[in-house]
Amino acid sequence: MPDPRPPRPPRHARASPKLTSAVSPGRRRQLLAALDERLSGSAPASPVGRRAQRARLAERQVREVLEVAVRFGEAVLSLGATAAASVDVIQRTCAAFGVPCQVDVTFTAILVAHDGPDAGTVSVLRVVQTRAADYHRLSRLTALAHDVQTDPGTPELADALDDPAVREAVQQRLERVHASLDEVLEAPHRYRPALVTAALGTMAAGVAVLLGGGPPVVLLSATVTAVIDLVLRRLGGWGLPSFFLQAAGAAMATTVAVALLAVPGLPVALSALPPSLVVASGIIALLAGLSLVGAADDAINGFLVTASGRLLEVLVLTLGLVVGIGGVLDVADRLGVQLVIADTSQTPWPLAVQVVAAGVASGAWAASSFAGPRAAAQVAAWGALGYAVSALLVGAGAAPAVGAAVAALLVGFGAESLAERTRVPAAVTATCAIVPLLPGLTIYQGLFAMISGAPPGTGGGLLLGAAMVGVGLAAGTTLGTTLASRVRETRRRPADAQAPGAG
Repeated sequence: MPDPRPPRPPRHARASPKLTSAVSPGRRRQLLAALDERLSGSAPASPVGRRAQRARLAERQVREVLEVAVRFGEAVLSLGATAAASVDVIQRTCAAFGVPCQVDVTFTAILVAHDGPDAGTVSVLRVVQTRAADYHRLSRLTALAHDVQTDPGTPELADALDDPAVREAVQQRLERVHASLDEVLEAPHRYRPALVTAALGTMAAGVAVLLGGGPPVVLLSATVTAVIDLVLRRLGGWGLPSFFLQAAGAAMATTVAVALLAVPGLPVALSALPPSLVVASGIIALLAGLSLVGAADDAINGFLVTASGRLLEVLVLTLGLVVGIGGVLDVADRLGVQLVIADTSQTPWPLAVQVVAAGVASGAWAASSFAGPRAAAQVAAWGALGYAVSALLVGAGAAPAVGAAVAALLVGFGAESLAERTRVPAAVTATCAIVPLLPGLTIYQGLFAMISGAPPGTGGGLLLGAAMVGVGLAAGTTLGTTLASRVRETRRRPADAQAPGAG
């Protein structure tokens, strides 16, 4: 019987159609391109080596815009702001006029440049000659910069090329900004020197309460700190470097403590007037002026040169404290004055009183740095809250450095979150609110232990603990402000995307 199936083709002719039909080169390229698109990542968040924009901007007006921007940057940096804040205000001011720029900030200089083919390379350099905290002036500058950056009527230079009317409007706007800057920078200080001295004395009194001192300690601490401020202001007028001012202030506070032990027949019992608390309250004012928080902020935000300069300044000024305290303690020991460390483990003040004292100390330090009444009140509230959080954590068994870091984190986050609403820069609130947590007594006790022949490692351990508290305060404050700024930016993105005309 014949096979009903058709005859099979030869073996070489039985290949699969899929194998015999070759993919065209065009189709292969499309498949590879689709695969490459699926495997590729997103564009770099911070592209490098970008080409200069081909905007036809007039060199003269570009230079004037850069001059306005660099004046803002120099002013805020010299008045207590961080390098990141200085760069931000410069870039935003230039962007308001449509001028792209590159900014380089070091500890003592600011360089702003615009690289364009038509206007050429235009750059402005400013040297930061002085650094003195003036938080009232800083708040006014921050508010002025915000108004310039958000003014919808600010004309851009690109629109002024072919329109003389717009060009004149740009020039008039720049002149008004210059005039406003002159008004802020040339205005007198917020308070008279006598009020600043009184504020420092009030701060020392609040710190004395925090350390457990009674009314005699509170009164003497305020008096000693006020006298130190008057003497240092006179020495500063002679042009004496800050290192010697720190040493002189610390030596004066320690000399008072030695005198309390050496002079017989004091009207107040020594147990009610611990000398170490007087020293600690006096040097808190010197510690509060250090820029440890600014150094940590600059380092974390990538301004390593500026952070190195700030940190070296902090180390030199702290060394001035060490020299002043250690020198007086050594002389007293050689003269036979038996120094003691007060036991402050049993404080006569309840926590509620300490919280109020912390708020007073924070607000008084802000006032001594020329902060306005509203800003000082805000700082006082955050200082009281931060101290309460730290005290509760330490009472629950946490290490002092941990309690200080968590409190500083809370203060930094809140300060940055409310900065735009209250028109008080976060640097003002955060720097002043952590003053009650500064380890002034621990530094004195560590130096005392090293001078008085305590067991090896005692003084070094105390100083290391003080350094850990300082680092915790700086890191916590910086992390809090950074987190708050990121949260604010995240909330703004959906609002910008839903704005009319977006996309």
